[in-house]
Amino acid sequence: MEPDLYDRKCGSRQVLDRIGDRWSVLVVLVLADGTKRYGDLAKRIDGVSQKMLTQTLRALERDGLVTREVHASVPPRVDYALTDLGRSLLDLLSGLQAWATTNLGEVEAARVRYDSR
Repeated sequence: MEPDLYDRKCGSRQVLDRIGDRWSVLVVLVLADGTKRYGDLAKRIDGVSQKMLTQTLRALERDGLVTREVHASVPPRVDYALTDLGRSLLDLLSGLQAWATTNLGEVEAARVRYDSR
């Protein structure tokens, strides 16, 4: 049976939830530049809490989009990187990022018009 995104029980909806999540999108886009440490991700993604970043990284790892590599050092070092599956999202998410930045002015103007009614 073909996956049905509109069926609430379909696993494809969970996948869409993951890749459409604000923090997941930002993590994947930051990792597009290569392997990053947790602290690098936290610094780059303004506004993400430690709890949300940790949850997002775990979920992305669980879904096979990100790898986590722990290095035996003092202090311990943990690196995150995109998998091939994670990299397959880059064209899609880069397009979304480009659309959002290109159309930000129009969206903001529409909000002002809407809010002034």
